[in-house]
Amino acid sequence: MTFAFLAPLYRWDLAFHVMSIIAWMAALFYLPRLYVYHCQVAPGSLESARFKVMERRLLKQIATPAMISSWLFGILLILTPGAISWSAPWWWVKFTCVILMSGFHGAMSKWRRNFLNDQNVKPERFYRIANEVPTILMVIIVIMVFVQP
Repeated sequence: MTFAFLAPLYRWDLAFHVMSIIAWMAALFYLPRLYVYHCQVAPGSLESARFKVMERRLLKQIATPAMISSWLFGILLILTPGAISWSAPWWWVKFTCVILMSGFHGAMSKWRRNFLNDQNVKPERFYRIANEVPTILMVIIVIMVFVQP
């Protein structure tokens, strides 16, 4: 099956892919920081309720739609003839990191449910360290895409 009709749309697809990634990364950078702050308030408090609303909105209204659109536009990019070389090692490293980023997104969703049910058992330090995961993955992804080592 040929997807030649995607070639003239490549730059548009790339632009929407990059915009989606920017929104997704912004959410992935901020959500663990909210969890750090959420650890500092008493469960059941007014402050805890406010964090629950902020976390839900960030995850459900920004992060998840941005992740879905990143994947959709990314799939269109890889279906565009000549866009990538399937034998290039950088592509597989990047793809692995995107899978890991999606898994991290899923973990943050689970952590949000724990906060929502006042069942968080992880310390503040855990979320401070987790806050670095999307940064590390993003650095690897950007180097793979632009440097293609």
